Amino acid sequence: MERHIAMELARITEAAALEAACWTGRGNKHSADEAATMTIRRMFHSVDMDGTVVIGEGEMDEAPMLYIGEKVGSRRGPKIDIAVDPLEGTETVANGLNNAISVIAAAPEGNLLHAPDMYMAKLAVGPELAGRLSLNDHISVILAKASEILQKPLSEMTVSILDRLRHREMISALRDAGVRIKLLGHGDVMGAIEAAVESEVDMYVGSGGAPEGVLAAAALKCLGGEMQGRLIPDTTEEYERCIAMGMKDPLKLLTMDDMVGHGNVLFVATGVTQGDLLNGVRYLSNRRAETHSVIMHSLNGTVSYLRTIHHLSGAKIGTIAEAAM
Repeated sequence: MERHIAMELARITEAAALEAACWTGRGNKHSADEAATMTIRRMFHSVDMDGTVVIGEGEMDEAPMLYIGEKVGSRRGPKIDIAVDPLEGTETVANGLNNAISVIAAAPEGNLLHAPDMYMAKLAVGPELAGRLSLNDHISVILAKASEILQKPLSEMTVSILDRLRHREMISALRDAGVRIKLLGHGDVMGAIEAAVESEVDMYVGSGGAPEGVLAAAALKCLGGEMQGRLIPDTTEEYERCIAMGMKDPLKLLTMDDMVGHGNVLFVATGVTQGDLLNGVRYLSNRRAETHSVIMHSLNGTVSYLRTIHHLSGAKIGTIAEAAM
């Protein structure tokens, strides 16, 4: 994929973040999500690509914007799969909490998994553990193997997991093992990514949305980490939906290749609220605002951080960008 597409996608997530941030702390998650979604949908069509949304806001009958299968882009560029979450952390924004982002992943056509909107069991790790653990193992076995590979006692390891009732037994097992636990209120994508960057987190476990799993897998591929997943269809209807979406075995262990393919992957995210890895939108004097984004390429492992000052006056947003390569 052409390098300029990454910058175009960053321009889009920046605009979505600016729109969503206006709703921070206002208690209205639907308006925040709608603002980000409408902005991304409108701006997608200015990008020279022939894109198809494979992970979006739902099926065509359920989502008027950014539905699965929707065509985006000018239709004049390369054929690209698009995974998008206009606002990951709608409740986070509504309640003025941390780690909300606007995020897009892109890969050559046919590479991104058409993940249904259901839960997925996940295991995310960084480069040192990539390819050396298995989601098929019990959490106690995973921890023991990781401790040996990292040459770090369990008492010094940190595992992140969403703070949810469904994770009660796993959290208890983590406590019994003696590891530190980072309980996440929200932020499934950034929670998984944190295991592969310079942070105290050694791995991310538990279940979360399948679409978010694919988005995180795209970032982890760029970072040299690994995501493994397994879909959790709760009903016969959900199981049959997986089959209809082309999955021969909906319960199989999903590898990185299953989720993001073999080709180059782009991952772009912009902070909406303040986060551990990305600063949120910050409003400045003279009708200006600052955004902080990350752009990742799996082909060469490049991770770039982009700080942009937006001039909000006028019909169009002007920008002054400072990139840290």
